[in-house]
Amino acid sequence: MKKDTSRINALERLIKRYQDSYYNGEAEISDPEFDILWDELKSLDPDNPLIKKIGADGLSDGTDGFPKAKHLIPMGSQEKAANPEEFREWAAKIAPRSYVVQYKLDGASLELQYKKGNLEAAVTRGDGVIGDEITKNALRMRGVLAKLDVDFSGGIRGEVVMTREIWKSKYQDKANCRNAANGIMRRKDGLGCEDLTLITYDAAAAGKDKYFTDEMKKIAWLKERGFAVTETREFSDPEAVIAFRVETAEKRKKLSVDIDGLVVKDRATDMTDLRRTRPERQIAFKFELETAFSILREVVWSESGATYTPIGIIDPVRLAGTTVQRANLNNPDMIRAMGLQIGSAVSVVKRGEIIPKIEGLAPEGVLNEEGEKTAIQFPAACGVCGADLVDGGTRLYCPNPGCPKRLHHRLDKWVSVLDIRELGEKLLGQLFEKKRVVKIGDLYTLEAEELAEFERMGEISAAKVVRHIRAKRELPLAAFIAGFDLEGVGELIMEKAVSAGFDTLEKLRAASVQDLAAVYGLGEVTAKTIVEGLKECAAEMDEVLAKGIISIAPPAAADAIPLKGFSFCFTGELKSMKRNEAEEKIKALGASAKSSVVKDLSYLVTNDPESGSGKNKKARELGVSIISEEQFLSLLEHPQDAGDQAKISRQGKTGKARQNELF
Repeated sequence: MKKDTSRINALERLIKRYQDSYYNGEAEISDPEFDILWDELKSLDPDNPLIKKIGADGLSDGTDGFPKAKHLIPMGSQEKAANPEEFREWAAKIAPRSYVVQYKLDGASLELQYKKGNLEAAVTRGDGVIGDEITKNALRMRGVLAKLDVDFSGGIRGEVVMTREIWKSKYQDKANCRNAANGIMRRKDGLGCEDLTLITYDAAAAGKDKYFTDEMKKIAWLKERGFAVTETREFSDPEAVIAFRVETAEKRKKLSVDIDGLVVKDRATDMTDLRRTRPERQIAFKFELETAFSILREVVWSESGATYTPIGIIDPVRLAGTTVQRANLNNPDMIRAMGLQIGSAVSVVKRGEIIPKIEGLAPEGVLNEEGEKTAIQFPAACGVCGADLVDGGTRLYCPNPGCPKRLHHRLDKWVSVLDIRELGEKLLGQLFEKKRVVKIGDLYTLEAEELAEFERMGEISAAKVVRHIRAKRELPLAAFIAGFDLEGVGELIMEKAVSAGFDTLEKLRAASVQDLAAVYGLGEVTAKTIVEGLKECAAEMDEVLAKGIISIAPPAAADAIPLKGFSFCFTGELKSMKRNEAEEKIKALGASAKSSVVKDLSYLVTNDPESGSGKNKKARELGVSIISEEQFLSLLEHPQDAGDQAKISRQGKTGKARQNELF
């Protein structure tokens, strides 16, 4: 079967991004969401190099201010079992004499390195081979011993965690306990580390593979030394482990710390296996996403531009603390694959505890499916123009390029990309209804006198709208194309094409589907959408450019992108220009624009660098440079000096109390 290279490429990018954010303490998605991506990549491409790789890239250069240290034994990633069937397959393959089962703590991994009983280094997971040496911070944590009562040389591993009680009382500005723990343990000033605890689960002696031969005895040894250890049980058969997982999942919310599954090991210690990038004789037995069961009563179709998206209406059910009655169904293919009907009992999950989604049919007998089941009816014609809808499997859409709904959506997109805030949604709707503005080029024929006749406008407001519409703009090619609302093709996708050498409108128009499909991260479906969309919008694009108001920025020469590798985030109102204009300027110089403060951000631009805003606080915590608008303008004039700007020192809250006992 031919591989879905487009989806594989997309999964690789997402996994790399989320791995990096996880290991740097700013996780963007939940573990269950990450596992779904990982499992999908594994099913599509089992031999993908990323599956065999661990940790985050690029953490060994010391740029974050901590010295680097190598692990005594690689901190490999574990195989994962998402359900009992996968766990049974692993158990049959390994066939251990007994199963050692431990809570899989949801924190930040740490290796304590001892020499003759004295702590020499505490090393974070990093890329699995090399991590940050944070010994001073570790010595402030509960559970870290500076000296052992035995002459031991080797590594002791554990998870740095924060209790829910501490998080609720002091760190609710962080997304969860894990993010708080991961961020605090890496602070250069060490403040707050007293709010963290190390719970251990493993140990290995340097040069003595037979020092530990039994996992249960290893846990007992750690306890005798005075370390806190994770909950550990022993079972004789796989079914007992599966039952314990169910039991643990039911009570985990009552525990003092977060756990996200179980770790199951062969009781016999195998050092050769432990040294593998992905050990075979242990597995992470994950908890399933919180699931609820309900009855599908109706399917409604949400319309956005040309696309019709199915939404399931179900009997109200409690899920992740909220009442859910609507859940995504994604596309026609998903409905067909599940064999879904009105009246079917369905499984509903919340992705990241935010978006409800129907995952499939509920197990037989879970709910009483009374009444006759009926087929789900797909809309056959566009509700606006009457054209026959096209069922493309992954998308149901109106193919009519002249459909009023599509045209209106394109106008909205153009106004959004150019950030013409003065042209509000209501006014644009009125202009469209009167057929005064039907295509993007019509915007540039508006006169203040005619706008002044509209409700609540007046001469001054009308003149302001026209002035902002006609403000001369040089757009990056990616932004220009994105403004024409090609279905599912945004600015980020177009930037991939531009970076691959299709950096002028002429080159894009001359490109074939095969040419664009070869661009990393696009794929055939997206490439076809771009090619067809460019043909459909060619006349309208030419008309807009012919007005002489909007132009496309020329391709940047290699020596004309002095801000390449830098990133900016803007907060608050700028006085000299609009935010989108500032973003266009930095993109023209090779930099990227971010919507939030993240670890690798270069600059946060604000008119009040000393304020206590959320973005300013986070920037200080992460060591991101906070600059004023004046400094930003200076950088635009002298972008070659960007690398010489001093970084702002990390700051943050001071911990005031020690946490309670965990178990």
